[in-house]
Amino acid sequence: MMTKDEQIELVKRYFASVDDEDLNGVLSTLAGDCAFSVETHNVRLEGHEAISGMLKRLWANHEAVRHFDFVFIPDPEAGRIAVRFRVENTEHDGSVTRKSNCNFFETRAGQFSAIAVYMAGANTLQQSD
Repeated sequence: MMTKDEQIELVKRYFASVDDEDLNGVLSTLAGDCAFSVETHNVRLEGHEAISGMLKRLWANHEAVRHFDFVFIPDPEAGRIAVRFRVENTEHDGSVTRKSNCNFFETRAGQFSAIAVYMAGANTLQQSD
């Protein structure tokens, strides 16, 4: 079982890797069979290959992505952690899209086995171009 601090550090490492466009860093936080869903947009992906494709599209479609202002609600006994945060997506034209999101993570053996995303506004994690 992970501690509260370990859960929080795993979430921070996940988002730092997303923001740094570090695919290997992101994948190191995910179980091989991780289920990733965007609940507000009816998207469900499973496994590293599908999640990698989504991340590559996110990075290609934006100049930069930044996650910050985190509020963590860890529950190590249940193997879950909820996180509210803000997102800034810098578009290729320099404009910035701001969002407020919540993610719900499930942990297994020190990695995320499931991530459920609740996203304000348009889906920036679309499945295809």
